[in-house]
Amino acid sequence: MRRRHVIALAVAAGALLSLVGAAWGYDRAHRDTVADGVKVGDVDIGGLDRSAARRTLERELLDPLREPIIVRRWTRTWKLSAREARISADIEGSVDAAIERSREGSFVGRAVRELSGGEVDTSLKPKVSYSSAAVIRLLDRVRRELDRDARDASITFAPSSVEPVPSRDGWQVRAKDLHRGIRAAIVTPGVERTIVARVRRTRPKVTTEQLAGRYPTVISVDRKRFRLTLFKNLRKAKTYRIAVGQAGLETPAGTYAIQDKQVDPVWNVPKRDWAGKLAGKHIPPGPKNPIKARWMGFFDGAGIHGTDAETSLGSAASHGCVRMAVPDVIELFDRVEVGTPVHVS
Repeated sequence: MRRRHVIALAVAAGALLSLVGAAWGYDRAHRDTVADGVKVGDVDIGGLDRSAARRTLERELLDPLREPIIVRRWTRTWKLSAREARISADIEGSVDAAIERSREGSFVGRAVRELSGGEVDTSLKPKVSYSSAAVIRLLDRVRRELDRDARDASITFAPSSVEPVPSRDGWQVRAKDLHRGIRAAIVTPGVERTIVARVRRTRPKVTTEQLAGRYPTVISVDRKRFRLTLFKNLRKAKTYRIAVGQAGLETPAGTYAIQDKQVDPVWNVPKRDWAGKLAGKHIPPGPKNPIKARWMGFFDGAGIHGTDAETSLGSAASHGCVRMAVPDVIELFDRVEVGTPVHVS
């Protein structure tokens, strides 16, 4: 009886050793084969040997990544080629990682899994590299062509008119979102490689609708035609006949603003050669003071004032100021404020 037990144990041990040996041999024969269920990205390379896995990854992983990245917005497009992006994939490293994952555990467990049709069921991240600098250059190209600043509404002056310049919305590329989308498309096969550049609308601080309220009153001085035009809410309100600076003492051209207003002003005579003995003196209101009724200064001693020399109106006769008839200057004085723009052309 005892001998039978020994024989039975010996047979069982022999069978077990045979099975272990068979498992070891099977496992060794498949040491360069990827286990079923192993993927690199979305590419299934389960059951393939090293050479076949390499070819499959070249075809299904790397080839799609060689397609250019296209960014578009409206009718514009920008392209980033695989060559410029320096896209490459570590195919050999991905195959090594897949086989290493397949070889985890004991050889017996691996043999049992293979023979029973079991799977590892894992997805490895592909080892893809690219030039970050190339992606930034693409972003910069897109932003240079798409980004535009919002434009505030403003006005331009003509001798006898004030022209509104309408406001305009701006655009700003959502650079972070675009950067994220490009990077995902570069390294992920199967992802859409045409990306829409999203933009953020930016608003002007001054809109066209707000412009008239921003410029309730404007004065335009036309030296050639000897005309001063008053605009209210950018509409012509009234035109006055004036005199301007004579040759060598011209009324200064440019855009200014009313700096101060005075009723029956004192004439502070400038220290200029043309002033003669009066230079530097202060002439009170009265017959000897040529600045009649009102004063509206706008630049470096130049201003708008009344005159009793009405025959000079319609000519270049002053020492740089703008002369008006006394009733006209009184009327204008009451219709403007300090800060009112004055454009002299």
